[in-house]
Formats: sequence, C-alpha cells, structure tokens
Amino acid sequence: MKTLVTPKFNWGLFILTAICIRLFLIDMTGLAYLAILISLYQFGLLFDSIGHFIPVRYLLGSFMCVQFFVGPAFAYYGLQDYAYFMYQMQVPASEYFLYAIPSVCAFILGLHLFAGNLDGEVINQEGIKKFVQQNGKIPYIFIILGFFASVISNFFSSEFGFVFYLLGSFKFIGLFLLILGNKRLKPLPMVLVMGSIVSSSLGEGMFHDLLTWIIFTASIFAIKYKISFNTKVIGAFVFILLALSIQLLKGSFRKALGTGEQGSIETLANVYEEENSKKGIFNYESIASANTRINQGWIITNIMITVPDKEPYSNGKELMQLLEAAILPRILAPDKLRAGDPEILYKYSGVRVTTGTSMALGAIGDAYVNYGPWGGCIFMFVMGLVYSFILSLFKRFSKDYPVLILFTALSFYYPIRPDCELQTVWGHLIKSLFIIFVMIKVFEHQFKVRRATINIAKSSHYLPGSNLPGNPNAELKITRP
Repeated sequence: MKTLVTPKFNWGLFILTAICIRLFLIDMTGLAYLAILISLYQFGLLFDSIGHFIPVRYLLGSFMCVQFFVGPAFAYYGLQDYAYFMYQMQVPASEYFLYAIPSVCAFILGLHLFAGNLDGEVINQEGIKKFVQQNGKIPYIFIILGFFASVISNFFSSEFGFVFYLLGSFKFIGLFLLILGNKRLKPLPMVLVMGSIVSSSLGEGMFHDLLTWIIFTASIFAIKYKISFNTKVIGAFVFILLALSIQLLKGSFRKALGTGEQGSIETLANVYEEENSKKGIFNYESIASANTRINQGWIITNIMITVPDKEPYSNGKELMQLLEAAILPRILAPDKLRAGDPEILYKYSGVRVTTGTSMALGAIGDAYVNYGPWGGCIFMFVMGLVYSFILSLFKRFSKDYPVLILFTALSFYYPIRPDCELQTVWGHLIKSLFIIFVMIKVFEHQFKVRRATINIAKSSHYLPGSNLPGNPNAELKITRP
C-alpha cells in the first residue's frame, strides 16, 4: 500500500489543479469530480515514477482511469451532446460512477496491496550491464528476431500469428538492453526499432502500441540518463499533445486508409490540413469523437441497462469462457471464443458492431456481467492481486536473471489496455510468460548470473590465511559473484 502514497508527491500542485478543475467544471457532480481527482492522482504517480523504474502498476491504474473515469466524465458534462447517439451514456452519472469508482479502485488496491517496493518494476542496472558485457550479441539477436517475427506474423492464422506478434516485441527488449548496457547510445538500432512501430501504426491506423512503447522506452531512457524534472515536464507535454492529436485525427486518417491512401506521415499531414481547413481540429465535434475513443464507459452503461433486466448475470459462466479462450489452444478447444467476438458484446450490452469494427465489454464490464456491481468489485480486486503476484515473480527470478525485469513491458503492454477483451488480454499475458519461461530454460547458461561457490565439507583444516579453527563437522561456503 505504501506504493500508493509516495513521499515525493507534489500535493501543492495536485490541490491547485483540483481547484482549477472544480472551477472549470462547476456543475460536475461529486462522484464524477472524485473520479477526476483519482485520475489526477494516478497520473501524478505515473509522472513521478518516470526515471526510477518501469511503471507497470501506475500505467495499469492510469489507463483504467482514462477510459473509465476521464472519458465518461467529459461525456456526461458536455461532450456527449456532440457525439453520435449510439455512443452516449445510457444511465445517470451517479449510477455509473457508483460502480465504476469502487471497481477501478479495487483493481488499483489489488495491484498495490502486496507490491512491496514495486516488486517486478525496479531494474538492476549493474546486472543488466554485466549481462550485455558478457552477451553482447543478444540485444541484436532480439532486434533481428523481433523484425523477423513481425514480418512473418501476417502469414499465419490468428493463433500462431499472435505468438509471432509477441516475438515481434523482442526488438524493444533488445533496444532496452542496448540503452542500459552501453555507455553510448546506439542511434541506428533506436531509429530502426522506433521507426518500425511508427510505420506499422501508420499502416494499420492503430496507435495504441505506438503510445505504449513510447512510454516504456521513455522510462528506460529516463532511468539510464537520470533526466531532470523540467525535461520530464517537457516530455509529458509533448506526449500529451501527440496522443491528443492522434485521437483527433485517427478517425479521418482511417477513412483515408479505407479509400486506398497509403499509411504514411504524408497522408496524416494531408488529413490534418483537410480537417484544419474545415472547422479546425479542436472543435466540439472532433473532440467529442476523440473522447468516444477513450470512453469505455458508454459500453458499461449499455451493460448496466441490459444485465440483469434483459440478460441474467453470468455467475462465472462467461468468465470460464474467457479463461478457456486465454489458456487452451484452438486445437484443444475448437469452439472457444475468438478475439473481438461480436456475439458476446451484443448478448450482454445490446450493442451491434459492423464488420471490421472491434469493441469489447472491457475489464469492469466483464466483471459486472459475471458477478454484478459488488461482486464485480471483488473480481477486479482479485485481478489486481494476480497481476501484482506475477510482477513479484519477475522480481523473485530476476535475482538470478536480471534481464527478466525488462520483459515486464512485453508481458503487460497489452494487459494495460482496459478496453480489450479479457480473453485476449489474459491470452497475451499467459503466452508471453510461457515464451519467457521457455527462453530462460533453453538458454539458461546465457541468461543466468553465475555464482562461483566453493564447498568445504567436514574439513579438519582451515583456509590459508584465515584464523578459523578446524571443525570436522563444519561446512563452509564461500560465494563469489
């Protein structure tokens, strides 16, 4: 729990910002305002963490707040009047936040209750330096493997393709190793790896992976170079501006791709010029559309008017389907749920989606569907505990394999997305852990930090130069790194 109350938190700035928000949104109800304050606090913790460790827990909490607190709050207090009717909130704000606030807070509490000193997030920089010195080729092998896996993933079915999709992220682990393990920055690998995620994001019109890997990469840079507070402020401002611009232009950019335009910086610039020449990109309609993309709450409100009035609580049946889809390969469970299954969404929310559109119930939506409002809060708390336990395992095994901590980014960059289907989120987590386990076992000699141990058992002598008396039953161990 101490990880939720940090001594360096800037309470003065927090209170000042809270007052400004209250004055600006004077009509906001108490619950909605509380949700905004919780979000602001999580964002502050995330900001403070940059430069100290890989902020997996704070990212999990912050992304939850963005999609279940910030987006819905803005929708309730003005923006949904400019949104398409389908994406409007279906229940009063008080009813929505009475479920959303406890469930998200329960998840955050589960993440931090037994977090120790942010177990699984603190990097052993000296251990990683030694690893890179002893295995100088491995970072480049990871980068090459990542590029190769990304290219061939499109040639396989979704089951096998997802494995290669995971392997494609190894190029970022290779980049992290190069950043932390070398005195000088390697610009070419940096440009290639970050350029690849920019290129793939533009080509697909999907930018979540880009923003997530920017955060993780920036965290590694900040740890390595001990950036100043002012640099963090500038970086945060640039990132927010980038994320906001992407959200405002993403819809029009995808339409351009649908008409045959090439996914490129040039196309994105043309979209910007076109949108700016109309009403400007910062108008109520475009902002409302962008807010819809970060507002998972409208789906939750549709669930709340569907379950249990039209569809009874699942009482764990839907959860079993999710676990089956996440754990079992399709060869053993041919009828398991598919990613983006529209029938599950329609059954529990009444929302129909067109072909090519992907939506999900979301984490707290699945929790509500299975166990209702209060049972859903318990479910979210347990899920937070499980995630925290997995992170603690990374810490435990990183004592022998210090490079393991870097793989938390690979395992959790998908679970931090609260708008995705839980079967996909859990499937990503389980498969990534399995791949990491196999890699460590197969290449244990390369990844393990070896310790030389001298055993002297039942010796009646003493070591040269020591004053230890002889003991025929003594066993002395000397461990040298």
